[in-house]
Amino acid sequence: MLRYHIWTIGCQMNRAESRRIAGYLQSAGGQPATHLSDADLVVLNTCVVRQSAENKVLGTLGLLRGLKSKRSDLRVLVTGCFVGSDDDLAGRFPEVDFSFRPGDYEGFVAWCKRQGMSLERASLQRAASPCAFVPIIQGCDNFCSYCVVPYRRGREVSRPVEDVVCEVQGMARQGIREVTLLGQNVDSYGHDLPGHPDLADLLTELNRIDELARIRFLTNHPKAISLKLIDTVACSDRVCEHIELPVQSGDDDILKAMGRGYTVERYIELVNTIRRRIPEVSLSTDIIVGFPGETDEQFGHTYSLIESLRFDVVHVAAYSPRPDTEAAREYRDDVPQAIKKERLARIEALQAGIASDINARLQGRPVEILVEGQKKGKWFGRTRSDKLVFFAARGDWAGRLAEIRIGRTSPWSLGGEVSDK
Repeated sequence: MLRYHIWTIGCQMNRAESRRIAGYLQSAGGQPATHLSDADLVVLNTCVVRQSAENKVLGTLGLLRGLKSKRSDLRVLVTGCFVGSDDDLAGRFPEVDFSFRPGDYEGFVAWCKRQGMSLERASLQRAASPCAFVPIIQGCDNFCSYCVVPYRRGREVSRPVEDVVCEVQGMARQGIREVTLLGQNVDSYGHDLPGHPDLADLLTELNRIDELARIRFLTNHPKAISLKLIDTVACSDRVCEHIELPVQSGDDDILKAMGRGYTVERYIELVNTIRRRIPEVSLSTDIIVGFPGETDEQFGHTYSLIESLRFDVVHVAAYSPRPDTEAAREYRDDVPQAIKKERLARIEALQAGIASDINARLQGRPVEILVEGQKKGKWFGRTRSDKLVFFAARGDWAGRLAEIRIGRTSPWSLGGEVSDK
């Protein structure tokens, strides 16, 4: 019996692709191993969007090199954004037996068959969680100057509407209550398909699946999100009122250097439109601090933007140059690491205060959550606005919609009890 271990780091797309790879291996009779040291086959699903992520990949490869020196039968595969279009990973890392680009399931299956595995089409497995990720568009055409994704995942390729609907219907029959549609730029979905259906059209089709309770989607690009999509979210009962809208910087010159394709004014107009048409919406954003040439004044513009727009969640990262990108070629990484860390800490402190204020408004109020599972003896789930809620209760609540009256709030999570209405 084949024992496999899939090591995953990075974005939700990687998590979805790892689930698909596991489905193929289970179709061949494979069983998951709890640790890579117990496996016959290890698949590393990698990320190099930040240097910190790449360092973890390199460290894990080093660990596998040691394991393989003791176990010559161990097989190591690498996928994800660590794999370049013409990269000879096996030449650079002798412990790697095979590498394949993100989403290249045909290459993966072909290698497995050469090893004597009889793989069928990846089957749907009963999931431990009632929530699932569904990739709908692969790749990215934006080529933001700091981002390595287009060089590793390629240009945009959308899945046909009928394929996505069929997959989600199958998931719903297996007990999945919530799906999150994924794309590096999910708003570009469908432009390369016959008839040019868009994300709003796909959401409308999925909203008809009665077994589903909720639908989410990410990641959006401010220059691509449409009024049609905003209105579809507003009027679709299963589509959640939560939009991730990365701004990256609050300074127009930095946005131009990043190649983002919009101005701060345009971004603010978009946020105001979303909030006007979806009054209960929660918004999250991404910020990069310390982009090459970022001055104190320019950072101050970003700080002020967050202060004024008051996002529910802000994901902040310090810039790190990525190979192949325009920023790495054209700009010197001239913001000292100490200043990057200080700016990152200031954004985190600001956002902690904003999130505290926003979440405190829910004190004493009932909220509906979809219960995902248990952690440390408590059930947890998320509201439609993507707020994490913990509660204690007897019985099995997994997969259920529960009304929880909030009794504790913090910047990062909420706590409460099952409402007796």
